[in-house]
Amino acid sequence: MTFSPVPRTTRLSLLGLSLALVLGLSACGASKPKPAPLESLRNTTRLAPAWSVRVGEVAPTFALSVSADAVAVSNVDGSIVSLDLQTGRERWRAQAKTELSAAVGSDGRYAAVVGANNDLMLFDQGKLLWTERQPGRVLTAPVVAGERVFVQALDRSVRAYDALDGRYLWLYQRPGAEPLALATRSVIEPFRDTLLVGQGNRMVGLDPVKGTPRFDVSVGTPRGTNEVERLADLVGPLSRVDDEACVRAFQFSVACLELNRGSVRWSRPQAGTQAVAANLQLVVGADSTDRLSAWKVENGDNVWRIDRFVNRGLSAPALWGDRIAVADAQGYLHILSQADGRTLTRTELDAPVAGAPLVVQGKLLLVTRKGTVYAFSGN
Repeated sequence: MTFSPVPRTTRLSLLGLSLALVLGLSACGASKPKPAPLESLRNTTRLAPAWSVRVGEVAPTFALSVSADAVAVSNVDGSIVSLDLQTGRERWRAQAKTELSAAVGSDGRYAAVVGANNDLMLFDQGKLLWTERQPGRVLTAPVVAGERVFVQALDRSVRAYDALDGRYLWLYQRPGAEPLALATRSVIEPFRDTLLVGQGNRMVGLDPVKGTPRFDVSVGTPRGTNEVERLADLVGPLSRVDDEACVRAFQFSVACLELNRGSVRWSRPQAGTQAVAANLQLVVGADSTDRLSAWKVENGDNVWRIDRFVNRGLSAPALWGDRIAVADAQGYLHILSQADGRTLTRTELDAPVAGAPLVVQGKLLLVTRKGTVYAFSGN
């Protein structure tokens, strides 16, 4: 991404935190339903990683950050490691010296993390450059792009800093935002010369230089008798398809948006909690009971739906060539056919997956909660 340098701006007043709602709130005190048994597979090809590296225990929401030739990962104790995408060789390592509240965000050179004490820290090839205290809790990995660092706090406010010296640049928070915010990874990602951010059930495209909105589009209007039932925050990561993006609105819907126009192409109801995956043909996502569905990316028509993973605690899926990769809470990685959702093979990992699997340069990348980074080749 090629954001241009930003001029100095005056520090704006900081906004207070909104209330947080944890994903498991509605399930407190309830026993978990029994997961569906594993299906019997015959004549499957064994899936072996091209490489794997242990980096230390990883929080459940700590996803990988991938650039052109590197994979960055952070663990709960504050270690940040950059690995070569092709070989898994360690490129550099840094130590934040504190537990982290959000995963690492990196452009390959710079790496940004946020500590449990709300300190935003930026590293250059493993060397700490600067630290900036945030006014509230941060759960979403910072974005590093165009020599800037963008941070979204739990109250949905977005702040921008100069990567070179940590200068505060601007603050954005959509007026009239809902009082409740989902305590999970939100949407904050670059698209060409625009910064995409989730603001409740709305997608906002920001000018990265000024922090002003270029478009503001509703993904849908949830219905409910109270603020908890109406909570429909966009769940990260966003799934990009050329000039479009598909996204999950928490417990409400799946939608695809035209980013150049800042408009919704289509939306379909689905009460899910994990992000979706998309390519030029399909959008794939699981509902809150782990029934997996596929829709045509062009119009949202349903292609197939399967229910053999019910209550297995599916991760966000990843579309990998003509396959779908999805992990479950029992530590299995399932590889499915995009054509009909049938299982092609599966493999047992050393622990459940943290964050969402990623596909980069034909490789399927994921990290488990025990801190093992796996890279599977596309062959």
